[in-house]
Amino acid sequence: MRLKVIVDNNTTIDEYYWGEPGVCYYIEDGPDAFLFDVGYSDLVIRNAAAMNIDLNKVNTIVLSHGHDDHTRGLKSLLDVRRKKPFQIIAHHHAVNYKECDGLKISAPFTRAELAEKCQLKLTRTPVKVTENITFLGEIPRVLAFEKPESIGKQQLGDDLTDDYLLDDSALVYHGDAGIFIITGCSHSGICNIIEYAKAVTGDHRICGVIGGFHLFEVNDRVVQTLEYFKNNQIKQIYPCHCTAFSVKAAIHAHIPIIEVGVGLELNW
Repeated sequence: MRLKVIVDNNTTIDEYYWGEPGVCYYIEDGPDAFLFDVGYSDLVIRNAAAMNIDLNKVNTIVLSHGHDDHTRGLKSLLDVRRKKPFQIIAHHHAVNYKECDGLKISAPFTRAELAEKCQLKLTRTPVKVTENITFLGEIPRVLAFEKPESIGKQQLGDDLTDDYLLDDSALVYHGDAGIFIITGCSHSGICNIIEYAKAVTGDHRICGVIGGFHLFEVNDRVVQTLEYFKNNQIKQIYPCHCTAFSVKAAIHAHIPIIEVGVGLELNW
């Protein structure tokens, strides 16, 4: 499997691409290629072109959750004329209207609009994206130190209700050496995500994890997260996007992390 970072808050050293506060990964597994998240703007298209990534090879887009820094790139991608519409895989709540402090923070299209433009596959249960990569669906929140926290509101039926981001999901790649987890923002809790990836694959050998951890200050949750990483002998850690520098430094003091930015390529 090959992963290329197309959109991230940062760019890697001496790689002349653009960054923005968002996420988009181009992922290949054998003959299959897809996008995990699409960033906040048209940057997905501009950086992909600069990186010589042929987006015509991409037939599937997987959304980690419904916030606009992971979905707004759909506006540009769906404007491009294609022979075949994209398949979009996501949790049901990922296409709900979401707002925070009165501002819309949801995807740029409604569920009905996406259904007209794409092949929409909404699922709460795990589903195969490629032969070796699974979308995890709704993540059980089982660890006490990763308590659910609401961010803004979402539309459910006729009501705006507190949004606990049940749509937040991730990918797991299952290879000969074990599993590798790919996250967007980890609103479900990075350790909850890893626990579920182990349960879904039946493999407890964790090679590594890349993505946003949604951790912004060094507190008890970070201490317990670090203990979890050490107890599970996770050696390759790529925190990015919504992971504060202080948190990265705290992890790095015990387990060396790898810096992430646009242009990074990983091969497993």
